Amino acid sequence: MKAIFYSTLLACLAFCSAVLAENADYSRDEAYRGPHASVVSQDQKFVYVVEFDGAKVIQIDTASYQVTKELAVAGTPTAAVLWQNDSKLLVTVAPQGKVLCIDIASGNVDWETAVGYCPESIVVHPNGKLAYTANRYSTDISVVDLEAKKEIKRVKALHEPISVDITPDGKTLYAANYLPIDPSDGYDVAAEVTWMDTETYETGNIRLLNGCVSLHEVKVSADGKYAFVTNNLARYQMPTTQLERGWMNTNAVAIIDAQARKLINVVLLDDIDLGAANPWGVDMTDDGKTLIVSHAGTHEISIIDAAAMFDKLTKIAEAEESSDAQGQKSNYGYSSASSADVPNDLAFLVGLRTRVKLSGNGPRTVSLANGKAFIPMYFSDTISVVDLESKKEVQNMVLNPNFELSLARKGILTFNDGEACFQQWQSCASCHPYTRMDGLNWDLMNDGLGNPKNAKSLLLSHETPPTMISGIRADAEHCVRSGFKHILFSVRPESDMVSIDEYLKTMKPLPSPALVNGELSEAAKRGKDVFYRVNCHQCHDPEWYYTDMQMHDVNTENPFDRRRDFDCPTLCEVWRTAPYLHDGRYPTLYQLFKDGQHGVQKGAVDKLTEQELQDLCEFVRSL
Repeated sequence: MKAIFYSTLLACLAFCSAVLAENADYSRDEAYRGPHASVVSQDQKFVYVVEFDGAKVIQIDTASYQVTKELAVAGTPTAAVLWQNDSKLLVTVAPQGKVLCIDIASGNVDWETAVGYCPESIVVHPNGKLAYTANRYSTDISVVDLEAKKEIKRVKALHEPISVDITPDGKTLYAANYLPIDPSDGYDVAAEVTWMDTETYETGNIRLLNGCVSLHEVKVSADGKYAFVTNNLARYQMPTTQLERGWMNTNAVAIIDAQARKLINVVLLDDIDLGAANPWGVDMTDDGKTLIVSHAGTHEISIIDAAAMFDKLTKIAEAEESSDAQGQKSNYGYSSASSADVPNDLAFLVGLRTRVKLSGNGPRTVSLANGKAFIPMYFSDTISVVDLESKKEVQNMVLNPNFELSLARKGILTFNDGEACFQQWQSCASCHPYTRMDGLNWDLMNDGLGNPKNAKSLLLSHETPPTMISGIRADAEHCVRSGFKHILFSVRPESDMVSIDEYLKTMKPLPSPALVNGELSEAAKRGKDVFYRVNCHQCHDPEWYYTDMQMHDVNTENPFDRRRDFDCPTLCEVWRTAPYLHDGRYPTLYQLFKDGQHGVQKGAVDKLTEQELQDLCEFVRSL
């Protein structure tokens, strides 16, 4: 009976179309609009805003601030770009993996083509003949021939490519990989930016600084000199005992030399005593004088004097070459003595940056038109308009006049809200982006000091108690409340906790990219037989989310651990939650079984042939 129940449940989860998690499973809540991404026309007369939940793209007149057209999208739209002299919109649709070409005048879909799994971003080559999409969960970049109206190539990226942009000469494509691919028990863990030569398809990677994760957007400047990447700069090697001065998490923008294809530096966006949680969108004015960054967690934008910022970076680099570089003094006061100090300098942007508070909640991308920034506000169903000269919000466009927060919608809002944290350094989503994990080990205080553990996905956490890797919390409800008390260091009303509980309970597994037409591949079918033969099912019970909810000693303790047994995790969506084991020492399932010989206590995993090992990995990846 339990097996029948579970099979039915999985079928429902795979096809459910009315849950709430933006980009976690790509289903929509049709009660909301969910403005998410935007693009501006060449003449700057219109901004086009993608509505994630509303399943449409709206056209906004930049002079009157009125919605002048609505274009319906079949599916969940994630991004859009203009094409053919702004007469067409190319819209990515997830999770299916499509690009739709929509005629703006008629609203009709001219054509569509399949691309990779869960495309999150799209850009058109300056020649107008090719488009590129960042396919988050097939971990690749699709090349679409716009004349042939089809995908012609896939190019591998690293780990969850989430954003793409291209240099004005069309020679180099940049893709921001959302998460690192490193084992998380090492000293240096960081996400990377993939570059691709658009003529040869040669690729390389630009590693960001230790702790740079959750890369949201990459944007190339109009002159092609720089690429900017928003990211969290986690201080994961510090124990989570406090928050002041960015002790746990800081928020940053990485600056890349787009011509030399190398990292210049990473600049913090926080103030000394006030964090700027969860940077998301970024853009630079065409004259290169102003950089704008949106902060999804603190509902504001930073307007940065880019020329002064680059001047300061140059002077620091010059000063560190001199023997008396004890901290340079400028019109901005004392600052970093060397380029290596900059990513730790919370005062770096003092005098160079203005923080502009926005009326809505959950800013996303930044589109610039006529001296103004247009910012979709995901959680409030509004569009904020900021005048860049006066540095003030001049318009708050209401898209959903009947807006009311449901309990679960309030939960996702609170989960992503940096204002719910002491000094606004982080939100729940800082360590659990989209409720999953950030690929880092954190030293939480609930099981003592000095034994960091890998961040866990929160998927199905309410269904599979106990929680925490050490099983120290009886259930997810306790975890939610302890998280605010001990990680965000804030006191919130119980109603906030209840709403987050409700939100987390709505989370559904995203079908694995390893499935073929929704079914197990032939290799995965063979792997399923191996799974049972070596007794994986004895701990990872297929009848209840592939876990028995028990503590097990599988001989994986490290010298810092205070116990040998750890909570048995669900295998649902395990394809998405690398690295593996409680300390994240194995970046792949293959390494987990081959090098770690995980499961050898229950079955002869160490006796499997190479083919059987590959098949087992394929089955587990399919769950």
